[in-house]
Amino acid sequence: QVQLVESGGGLVQAGGSLRLSCAASGLTFSNYKMGWFRQAPGKEREFVATISKSGAITYYADSVKGRFTCSRDNAKNTMYLQMNSLKPEDTAVYYCAASLSLVLTLTTYNYRGQGTQVTVSS
Repeated sequence: QVQLVESGGGLVQAGGSLRLSCAASGLTFSNYKMGWFRQAPGKEREFVATISKSGAITYYADSVKGRFTCSRDNAKNTMYLQMNSLKPEDTAVYYCAASLSLVLTLTTYNYRGQGTQVTVSS
């Protein structure tokens, strides 16, 4: 059974940092392109970042570029999202997703986690 489990969320003041983790099991992690999405209350789900199977290539939403860093450790079957200089508008539930193909979008993926709440206070 495939599982993606996010952790590391919490409450932080604006300007602070958090590191999210996405631990994968039940799949060959290195075969999957991985990504992060987020959804704030009353808003649509939003793309945050993706990372290639090897970890060599990353893409970021303009809203997080320069502040967030996505990485992965294929030996540990884990993906990370280092979030720095957090803003109140970063408040959302953050989800990780896995895609066996080269395509990973808001609606195209094979597996998704249950999410972890990030709250940034002003």
